[in-house]
Amino acid sequence: MTSTESAPRSLPEIGRLAKAATRQIARAATTRKDAALAALADGLDRARAAILAANADDVAAARAAGREPWLVDRLTLTANRLDSIIADVRGLIALPDPVGEAFDTTVLANGLRVHRHRVPLGVLGVIYEARPNVTVDVAALAIKTGNVAILRGGSETLGSNQALMVVVRGALAQVGLPEDAVQLIEDVDRQRIFELLQMHDVVDVIIPRGGAALHRLCRDHARMPVIVGGVGICHLFVDASADLDQSLPVIVNAKTQRPSVCNSLDTVLVHADVAARALPLIVATLAPLGVVFKADPRALALVGPGSAGVEPAGPDDFDTEWMSLVLGLKVVDSLDEAIDHIAAHSLNHSDGILTEDVANAARFINEVDSAGVFWNASTRFNDGGQLGLGAEVAVSTQRLHVRGPMGLRELTTYKWVATGDYHVRA
Repeated sequence: MTSTESAPRSLPEIGRLAKAATRQIARAATTRKDAALAALADGLDRARAAILAANADDVAAARAAGREPWLVDRLTLTANRLDSIIADVRGLIALPDPVGEAFDTTVLANGLRVHRHRVPLGVLGVIYEARPNVTVDVAALAIKTGNVAILRGGSETLGSNQALMVVVRGALAQVGLPEDAVQLIEDVDRQRIFELLQMHDVVDVIIPRGGAALHRLCRDHARMPVIVGGVGICHLFVDASADLDQSLPVIVNAKTQRPSVCNSLDTVLVHADVAARALPLIVATLAPLGVVFKADPRALALVGPGSAGVEPAGPDDFDTEWMSLVLGLKVVDSLDEAIDHIAAHSLNHSDGILTEDVANAARFINEVDSAGVFWNASTRFNDGGQLGLGAEVAVSTQRLHVRGPMGLRELTTYKWVATGDYHVRA
């Protein structure tokens, strides 16, 4: 529905319309889906004034309500952020359409020709907080992959989402695809989430984008598969062989480039052999950027207990996803201790090592069980656009059916196709 309609649609009506749209969008030709994406990008550009005005109202309301700074940052659309969203949509046009791809083709001994054929997942239920960019990311990825999407954003971003959905649905209609292939639940009563999680006869998979509480809620109540991710306690380990001069910009980028997102840095682990030099450098470099520090006793002794912005780490600080300019500091005696710390405190999202030691890098990559593992690179690269996937629906931290950024291919499944010459089974 659009914001001009008189009342929000009910969940049963949204579900009925979503199911009705599935076959038409699933069989749409790539050229038509790409035409819809082009229309979406053009429409976002034309409607930028209305979109940014609606978002400004949402941001003002969130600030007036005293919402957390990280949430306000995620909620905020700027001209540059909108330009990036539009660029991501255009970028999807150039990427291959995975739907219809034949793979694992083989001919059996009996002459039967067998392959797997890639198909859409079906109806995606996406529940998210604050980020209006998710509305466009999901819509664009769903269109390209022939999926249907039911979106439930937070109350704090309703105006922004309504303005965006006018453009999304207009783009679908412009190329003759069903507008109801992407729908927004505009009734922001929390009860609608529980209703959506029960719609297993309509929704094929739930994808939550939000904090740990939202993920728990979806896992506990959904009657269909849930793909969890988007919550991270992210680490960088400064190994004894790390080039400190080159490591500092990586740490700065991982912590400060956008601290409110799930792949931003939460903890720096520093090898004891270089800690006396590295930790004061880290503090001196990041403190002027507004970063404050939670230091374990050994780190605190090296940077000075009285240093401005440096505090002793509390018992839960290394288990906190900060989403702000707060950074944990800890000294470790070995690669083993660093890996053990990450295993105990990471949420398997984005973790990295800064080292010149190839063997240590190989061990870290093999033994750290995170969806994204980085060697001499910022954790901020764990992102669909940065890894060449175009936009993403989420960053999955589970094992089934995907891990890491969920781009086009990750929004498909497959069916087996067997072609015979009137074969019968013996």
